[in-house]
Amino acid sequence: MRGSDGKPGELFSYVDLEKRVRPGHPLRPIREMANTALVELSGDFAALYSGMGRPSIAPEMLLWAMLLQAFYSVRSERQLMERLEFDLLFRWFVGLGVDDPVWDHSTFSKNRDRLLEGDIAAKFLAAVLSQPRVKRLLSSEHFSVDGTLIEAWASLKSFRPKGSDGGGDGEGGGRNAPADFRGQKRSNATHESTTDPDAKLYRKGPGMEAKLCFIGHSLMENRSGLTVDTRLTRVSGHAERLAALELIEPWADRPHAITLGADRGYDAAEFVEELRTLNVRPHVAQNTSGRRSAIDRRTTRHAGYAASQRIRKRIEEAFGWIKTVAGMRKTKLRGLEKVDWAFAFTAAAYNLVRLPKLLAGDAA
Repeated sequence: MRGSDGKPGELFSYVDLEKRVRPGHPLRPIREMANTALVELSGDFAALYSGMGRPSIAPEMLLWAMLLQAFYSVRSERQLMERLEFDLLFRWFVGLGVDDPVWDHSTFSKNRDRLLEGDIAAKFLAAVLSQPRVKRLLSSEHFSVDGTLIEAWASLKSFRPKGSDGGGDGEGGGRNAPADFRGQKRSNATHESTTDPDAKLYRKGPGMEAKLCFIGHSLMENRSGLTVDTRLTRVSGHAERLAALELIEPWADRPHAITLGADRGYDAAEFVEELRTLNVRPHVAQNTSGRRSAIDRRTTRHAGYAASQRIRKRIEEAFGWIKTVAGMRKTKLRGLEKVDWAFAFTAAAYNLVRLPKLLAGDAA
């Protein structure tokens, strides 16, 4: 029998959000793990807020909402608030009731910026990984490191001579005035972005376009391919190697040697020697393009070297998710501190996406 398309409506509707979300929904185990991590951060949250004044948005709710923003590729806070308005799944995950009002997007952004003061993103990443059932999945001996470019929220038109008044170039006007850079020599030594001074001009390789960007660095453990630490730095020729040493040093305090896999961009004599000083075996890809590699037969003859070179490429999977799904290919924030915070937080979100399947496989 054909159904009716009538919309009679109901005077009252009793919606139990817990029952609306099916038991096997992928967000359930993610929410459980994230909630355990947030409980550990309760003291850190308390230190960020005054005991007087009007109540703010609960920091736990802020982070729940930001996780959804990363999981579902929600581009802006305005769009996120719109989803929270009508999406019951979003309301359940964040902890809002059906009748609870949604925050204004500007209020949400201001409350989110408060979390920057406590380095909450890095602590959240560590709290997720410190859970006993997660800790069993991690390797404490074999790691990989790599870096990726994060495009800044600034245009090339904002890259002007240092000390300039920031006025428009060329004819016309408005906020998008025409500009012609042909024949001009522009470098980070003489120019800076008026929009984001922390962003620097960088070219990934010969013949490629130069962009205003940062470099995001990630340290991955090789057993499960989870990100265990991150850094975000200004771009430079030595930034990746310096960040790699900073990332691996806390893990090198062990009685036995650990390994660090990396691509050939890390094949430099000073870097390799620093790793050996830290009792870290440099499983770095050899760069023999018109030069002599710092990695010799002492390292490459071991079977572990080949394994590290094979597994280290999995770090690109994390970068791919962070830059496409989580929207970090071109950041929406300005300033090194804020972009660093967002990069660490999206790395934690990536781990949360992968952990349910890893835990299920470990249990089996």
